[in-house]
Amino acid sequence: MAASHTSALIVVALASLPSVPSTPLLPLSAPPTIPLSQSPSILERKGIKSRVIEKAAYLRTQGGGIALRPNGWRALDQLGVAHLLRPKAISLLLLREIFLPSGTQQEESFRDAEFRCLKRSDLVEIMAENLPSDTIRFGFQIVKMESDPITSHTILHLQDGTVIRAKVVIGCDGVHSVVGDWLNLKPTRRFNICGVVGFTNYPEGHGFGNEFLRIMGDHIVVGRFPINETLIYWFVARPRTPQDTTVSKEPKLLRDVTMELVKDFPEEIFKVIQKCDLDSLTLISLRHRAPWDILLEKFRKGTVTVAGDAMHVIGPFIGQGGAAALEDAIVLGRCLAQEMVMNPKRSGMNSPEWEKREEEKEKKAKFKRIEKAIDRYVKERRMRILRLSTQTYLIGTVLQTNSLATKFLSLIILFTLITTIGNDNLYDCGHL
Repeated sequence: MAASHTSALIVVALASLPSVPSTPLLPLSAPPTIPLSQSPSILERKGIKSRVIEKAAYLRTQGGGIALRPNGWRALDQLGVAHLLRPKAISLLLLREIFLPSGTQQEESFRDAEFRCLKRSDLVEIMAENLPSDTIRFGFQIVKMESDPITSHTILHLQDGTVIRAKVVIGCDGVHSVVGDWLNLKPTRRFNICGVVGFTNYPEGHGFGNEFLRIMGDHIVVGRFPINETLIYWFVARPRTPQDTTVSKEPKLLRDVTMELVKDFPEEIFKVIQKCDLDSLTLISLRHRAPWDILLEKFRKGTVTVAGDAMHVIGPFIGQGGAAALEDAIVLGRCLAQEMVMNPKRSGMNSPEWEKREEEKEKKAKFKRIEKAIDRYVKERRMRILRLSTQTYLIGTVLQTNSLATKFLSLIILFTLITTIGNDNLYDCGHL
């Protein structure tokens, strides 16, 4: 097959929509039909043309839940879709934590802060519906990237032979990012912890109210979120085992093994898992990018950068992974828009040779401005992500270590960090 060549101003490379902590996905028997509107994307609202290339052959809407705290909803407000998502999930008004085996409890009120747990499919579908119909190109997998030293374009070679010459490439392609590899980012690290997630439906109502329940056991953490009055999303974080590869392929076995793990937890947790929708069960590998890597990595090469999990996969322990990816979108869109404003084109005032020279000078200057914009994005996001990744790393260490000294030291550092930097929920990524 002869390669086809296309050009684009900005290419956003995806492994799935949106770039949030990755979850293994089960195939559908047929692609879902998603009507796409003509609403402008973030970049197009700022007058910048963009194209999204998605590895999958169709929009993948499977997955678990995604908890979004106030900072995440501020980002969704800027994206213009928050009002469409709020009716999909009830407000969570209370976090209740139980520490086993003592049974000690503590509570945190969310009555003055917006906190909801969305179905990942609702978030994906609504974000896709609010893009112009030709924005997302499905079935486009990047197999090779290279830089054109003459034009400064990034050349993307796709699996089907297509070649795309892009002025800007933003990799949102998850923890195993092709774009991240091209940037020479260090591989993400795997926790010795995995997560089991699922949904449980109560047609007559679950009766758990608007409460997020989290139970901390010995190397096991259980969480329960109400999505609405009839649907519960839950997770169990527990140590990895050699049997996980086999168990992950058999939903009933995965459920039974998980029930055995929580047999000493409150009976209501046991019953939630027992009644779960087997088709919703997923075993997730938990990964993270180490804090020192966040601090030292160069997240830009030319006009190529990364966002979301490709930049900073964050474990689920602090409930900020999805929100951080949304914040990335706002900050990057704002930085690019500030530097990519087109100068008015002059015509007929000077000789063609002079205009050609000026056009070449403007092209070179534009690439410099784009690099400057990406550098500003990386600088703004680095310290924010460093704080989140450090918290994730410390909590992961507490959960997986058997050393009491390491656990105690990690808790001391974590407490100091939280009291020093303040509440992550108050973070505001700013206006688009």
